[in-house]
Amino acid sequence: MTDGFTLRPITTADDAAVANIIRTVMPEFGAGGPGFAIHDPEVDGMCAAYDRPGAAYFVVEAGGRVLGGGGVAPLDGGPDGVCELRKMYFLPALRGLGAGTALMARCLDEARRLGHRQCYLETLHGMDAAQKLYERTGFRRLDGPMGATGHFGCNRFYLLDL
Repeated sequence: MTDGFTLRPITTADDAAVANIIRTVMPEFGAGGPGFAIHDPEVDGMCAAYDRPGAAYFVVEAGGRVLGGGGVAPLDGGPDGVCELRKMYFLPALRGLGAGTALMARCLDEARRLGHRQCYLETLHGMDAAQKLYERTGFRRLDGPMGATGHFGCNRFYLLDL
């Protein structure tokens, strides 16, 4: 428990709530069209999608409701040892409470535990609060994408040495 919210591993019972969060938050930032994670097949089955080697997904719960989540998984099409911070989104009720910082730390600790050496992420212009969190955490901006995520709608790229 951290200041009114709890971080925990995702369960199948959380899948519908996480899919709803992703489908609610992404369009808020103009990320509803082609080339964004909102259309990834895993959105409706996040627990199963992250139940594989090198991957983990966590939810943030407050008041008995799942209000956010985020995880790590090996970077598709990327070099060995590089994971991707994936699908980290929060409903407005959770923002500004420190949940982003706490979840980021949990994901990066898990990435290290899983043996990853670097963490990559993709985002887009307009997600300013998220980008400030990434930069505070030590992520550095890249000039272009890594791997083969299929998220051609993203236009900001970051990497962190773990």
